[in-house]
Formats: sequence, C-alpha cells, structure tokens
Amino acid sequence: MSKKFRITVNGETYEVEVEDLGGSTPVLKAPAAAPVSVPQPQVQVAPAPQPVQPAAKPAEPKPAAKPAEPKPTAAAGDGEAVTAPMPGTILDVKVKVGDQVQAGDTVLILEAMKMENEIAAPVAGTIQAIHVSKGAAVNPGDVLITIG
Repeated sequence: MSKKFRITVNGETYEVEVEDLGGSTPVLKAPAAAPVSVPQPQVQVAPAPQPVQPAAKPAEPKPAAKPAEPKPTAAAGDGEAVTAPMPGTILDVKVKVGDQVQAGDTVLILEAMKMENEIAAPVAGTIQAIHVSKGAAVNPGDVLITIG
C-alpha cells in the first residue's frame, strides 16, 4: 500500500510517495529532486587604501621639574625623630610644639590604604618641632615630629 504526500522544502513543493513494506521502517519513493540552486557569494571590492599622513613632529620635551626640597631629618643630638612607617596622608596632628608627651602617646594620625594609623611617640619628652601639617602626603622614613 502506498500513500502520496506533498511536501514543501525551502519554498519548493515536491510530491512524495510512501510505500508500506510491512516492516517497522517506512521507505520513501521520491522523484529525482530538482537541483537546488545555491546563491553565489557576492564579492565586494574594498576601496583603494589612502596614503598615510606622516605623524606630527613630537613636541619638545619640557625641562624636568625642580626636585622637591628634601624632607627635614633630625640630626644626632637634636632629639628623637618620629618618622613615617609607610606612605600615606596626615589626617590629624594631635600635639603642638612645647607639649609634653610620654612614650606611647599618640602624636598624629596617618591614613594609609584607607586605614587610620595612630603614630605614637617612641620616647617621653617635649615636642621640639612638627615637620608636617594636616593633609600632607608622606613617604616611609620622612621625619614627622622631633621630640627632645
């Protein structure tokens, strides 16, 4: 027994005849398929390259800025220097010249890596000099305060 079907594939209609052979797998009979036309790729021509303009002459280098004045350092016999342990910004100076401090007293607050660090006096004595002010940027080893 055979059955006929109309099938449309990619806009093309075909008549297909299916015959039942009594097995579990149907067999299809179809007329020779019409050749399928494949569209040809379109070739586009790129525009001709334009000549490259020579690069502009680089600007004359500016003279180097004057080196920053060196940070004060405590000379031997001038008292005990309190130095910055790490780079950061001075948030607050807790003492003034002439104040008496004990070893371990907080003398200023240094912000480094978004953390507030209390800088303590290493020795007891009198504040002789304050070498930084609030908002100053400091580097490791910079002298912050001198205690005598």
